[in-house]
Amino acid sequence: MMSSKTLKIGVLGCGVVGSQVVRLLLANKADLSTRAGANLQLVKVAVRNPKSKNYGVPDELLTSDLKSVVSDPQVDLIVELLGGIEPARELILTALKNGKSVVTANKALLAKHGAELYAAADNANVDLYYEAAVAGAIPILRPLRESLVGDQVLKVMGIVNGTTNYILTKMDENGAAFEDALREAQKLGFAEADPTADVEGGDAAAKAAILAGLAFHSRVTDLDVYKEGISKITATDVKVAKAMDLVIKLLAIADVTNDGAIAVRVHPALISRAHPLASVRDSYNAVFVESASAGQMMFYGRGAGGEPTASAILGDLVAVARNKLSGGLGPRESDYADLKIAKIGDTQTRYLIRLNVADKPGVLESVAHVFASNQVSIQTVRQSGAGDKAELIVMTHISKESALSATVKDLSKLDSVTDVASVLRVEGEI
Repeated sequence: MMSSKTLKIGVLGCGVVGSQVVRLLLANKADLSTRAGANLQLVKVAVRNPKSKNYGVPDELLTSDLKSVVSDPQVDLIVELLGGIEPARELILTALKNGKSVVTANKALLAKHGAELYAAADNANVDLYYEAAVAGAIPILRPLRESLVGDQVLKVMGIVNGTTNYILTKMDENGAAFEDALREAQKLGFAEADPTADVEGGDAAAKAAILAGLAFHSRVTDLDVYKEGISKITATDVKVAKAMDLVIKLLAIADVTNDGAIAVRVHPALISRAHPLASVRDSYNAVFVESASAGQMMFYGRGAGGEPTASAILGDLVAVARNKLSGGLGPRESDYADLKIAKIGDTQTRYLIRLNVADKPGVLESVAHVFASNQVSIQTVRQSGAGDKAELIVMTHISKESALSATVKDLSKLDSVTDVASVLRVEGEI
């Protein structure tokens, strides 16, 4: 039964996501209020310049005074959708200090200053919810925080950036070059004018830090994540992968090393086309979770966009409203494990290495010697071409990243190797 209490909501930011949150809050007010158990009333929407464009928001709700929203004693709940670090960090801290629960989608802020925000929420005895910070509408953070809290997560691996997945899908399906696929993504609105954060792995790294922290009950920041982007992936790489029944995806991966440290990384990787993540196309996202008792699970859906992200935000908003009414709180930060962060060199992986080599006797022997001297075992070798176009494609067994990296360096020094054309990591069973 809905109480007579009214909870007043302030929204910071009214861009692609914020405008959809505001629209849905106003359009679905009755249903959302019933689900929350209280009248949910949107009272303020803060934007930097209310007159710069038509936000589709009633004029009486708009304000350019962001601080007034988090300082207003009549506002109960804050939704932060400004993005970036500042002023979002300062505003959220002020809101929490003033006793207001906060819902945010700000993955960059959480990955960099999460510990500070969690502590502020604890000190103020209020909620900090952030389901929308990773993979848009896909409910992945709440399962890690709550549903799987009685299990032991072994590995999290996912496609968490729609822009790069769209580009790699077009390269795989159409044979497009990276630059052409990127231009198409920009034209369709899947990529920003400056796509650096997406294509170089920065966006996925922030999300990987959040996922790893929740999965392994330790504090992980964006600086702890090793990252490589997809800008060096070529049409030839994709063609070779296809010939081997593999596909290239930009993966965010978090697992625990044999030494008990968390390995968190974002990089392009080859996976079998039989793997569930291989079928995730275009701008869709998916997160694959493996745990000791529950086994393997995959969470799939629209990972970005105004409406999908707004769906996750409103779900959080209803949850924090219910908590406020009952006097309870949602899950707090769980960092009891305090695991160390592994260096990339200590992780275990496999490589697929393409070498342009001289077509003469003894080449394979010299290449094999380099692998053996670095204690890296070769799984398969394929040779193609002849003369100036001779190529070796070497798949390794699982080894330490440091040993594989040293192998690649030594290969590039061989007189018989004209070029190390490509080095890609391999994930899962092939």
